[in-house]
Amino acid sequence: MQHRIVVLGAGYTGATAAGRLARRLRREDVAITLVNAEPDFVERVRMHQLAVGQELKHRPFSEMFADTGVNLKLAKVTGVDVDRRTVAVVDVSGTEEREEELSYDTLVYALGSGWNDQGVPGTAEHAHQIASRPGALRLRERLARLDAGQPVVVVGGGLTGLEAATEIAEARPDLDIALAARGGLGDWLSDKGRAHLRKVLDRLGVTVHEHTAVAAVEADRVTTADGTSVPAAVTVWTTGFAVHPIAKATTLEVTDTGQIVVDGTMRSVSHPDVYAVGDAALAMGPGDKPLRMSCASGTPTAWQAADSIAARLTGGKLPNAPLRYFNQCISLGRREGLIQYVTADDRAVRAALTGRFAAVYKELICKGAAWGVANPTLGVPARRRRAVRQPAEVGAAVKTAA
Repeated sequence: MQHRIVVLGAGYTGATAAGRLARRLRREDVAITLVNAEPDFVERVRMHQLAVGQELKHRPFSEMFADTGVNLKLAKVTGVDVDRRTVAVVDVSGTEEREEELSYDTLVYALGSGWNDQGVPGTAEHAHQIASRPGALRLRERLARLDAGQPVVVVGGGLTGLEAATEIAEARPDLDIALAARGGLGDWLSDKGRAHLRKVLDRLGVTVHEHTAVAAVEADRVTTADGTSVPAAVTVWTTGFAVHPIAKATTLEVTDTGQIVVDGTMRSVSHPDVYAVGDAALAMGPGDKPLRMSCASGTPTAWQAADSIAARLTGGKLPNAPLRYFNQCISLGRREGLIQYVTADDRAVRAALTGRFAAVYKELICKGAAWGVANPTLGVPARRRRAVRQPAEVGAAVKTAA
């Protein structure tokens, strides 16, 4: 009897987990199903590039997972019953959508996150987002229609906001680009990092509104908390992410924001047959601090989950790799970048790489992440072992260990 592993979501984390499981386990022992609504991989870290008109490489899952033992299911996830161990989906592979139910022995929840309007009035109606490919494409169309001199306001001074503002400013120097940051510009960076960031933004002509909270968005402006009106023919909202809502509707133990609470192996603390990875998981890193939502956090959690599942199925040793950070990689257009080196718990140190070398470094990181997803069973040591436990035995062993 094959052990049924269902992976929900084929972003960086879900696709990585599925591929690593296929490399770790024998095909005759497991049936791995990867559920995703889109037929090709979306390089989410490049959505700011897509928004300004750059073309991204097409990466169909049918080619990526060919001959790997991973079965791709093109479907939208509509619900999860963790007590019955079933997933409700709507199959979108044909001309007509069909409701189906998938059963699992082990579930890997990797549905990730989307944009978060934070309840600010007018944001849902008037702002653009680049947390998804449809959002980036809509912004792309809107930017293409703007005449020279029209104002664009990017709301959010984090990594996504910085990359969006600089990419738009570089691609469309004829527009009036502004960045609204709730805190100080790059206030989490080192002195060297902040200085370089200001230098690049100044050179690109980006107006920075620091310590500015946006209280409302309208079709032609944003209004700040102190009542100031900032003209905006286009508003780009990048203030953070909200996790997919499905987990919060289950009996899983989740946080107030809907993240699944997991242990060090990425296994749910309430349901031992469920693992959560990436933005969907509340995973703890060094200093007992939650890992931030990012590709830098997500990929290591996928490795951890896949190796843990394989170890429990085969009676092997559980992984003990620390989840830690090394740097923050920020693209500032195509010719500039900033690599801020950090401590294990993500605090900036003095060292930072800037300029053209940093841009090349960031590009290599992005290409490496995409290569890892596009080649799911390469680069992973082949350590396939026989599954020695049946589904019920695995659950019982895990509960006992907990």
